[in-house]
Amino acid sequence: MDLQLKDKVIIVTGGSKGIGNGICNLLAEEGAIPIIIGRNKLDIISTVKKIKGKGYQVAYALAELTNPDECKAAIKKVLKEFNKIDGLINNAGVNDSIGLENGSYDQFMESIKKNVAHYYSMAHLALPALKKSKGSIVNIGSKTSITGQGKTSGYAAANGGRNALTREWALELLPYSIRVNAVIVAECYTPLYEKWINTFDNKDEKLASILKNIPFENRMTTTQEIANTVAFLISEKSSHTTGQLVYVDGGYTHLDRALN
Repeated sequence: MDLQLKDKVIIVTGGSKGIGNGICNLLAEEGAIPIIIGRNKLDIISTVKKIKGKGYQVAYALAELTNPDECKAAIKKVLKEFNKIDGLINNAGVNDSIGLENGSYDQFMESIKKNVAHYYSMAHLALPALKKSKGSIVNIGSKTSITGQGKTSGYAAANGGRNALTREWALELLPYSIRVNAVIVAECYTPLYEKWINTFDNKDEKLASILKNIPFENRMTTTQEIANTVAFLISEKSSHTTGQLVYVDGGYTHLDRALN
């Protein structure tokens, strides 16, 4: 399917690793120009070189996403270089395990800044350009907003916020024909996920215990599968879809895992 993304300028926060990396590669393959925004210069440059090495277009802007001034500078750089923004994919975040019992107010607020405040900053700053292009927004979310996880109050609350903002923005931006949707992820094997698995002494057993509870084929969701849905939602092929939380999770969130 031609997603009609050729030469579309699409910002992807945290686009150098994991799910964001998968999204950027697919967008580039579809002819879009993914713009990676994040703080890790070495990782970003490495990803840019790999994508360009395949003959595709890609660009980047450096920013610590918890710093509104750096976000503003990044958007300004994108507009100076391309004079438009056709889409925004809010992806960056980290499951930082700031719990209720062992966390603190300051840690909780820092988690909110890391995981949802910059979703607002980036959307707010990109909005004037998105109005001109009648672009779209896709927010990446997590099962933790629905299922909980335990010992990760900040991340769970932030993801609940991502879901709510998706619906809120979809409503507010109706007059501008800007669509806003979210892709909700459960178990996707990214470098961060692998790092978490490696914290267990019995990591192979831990991974096996997770896989058996993923209803569809007892396997992890791939970054490619997340990217496929994101690319569809950011494209005009989903032109009458807005305000939706789309679960790409092999049925993990909503199907009865006890039946496996």
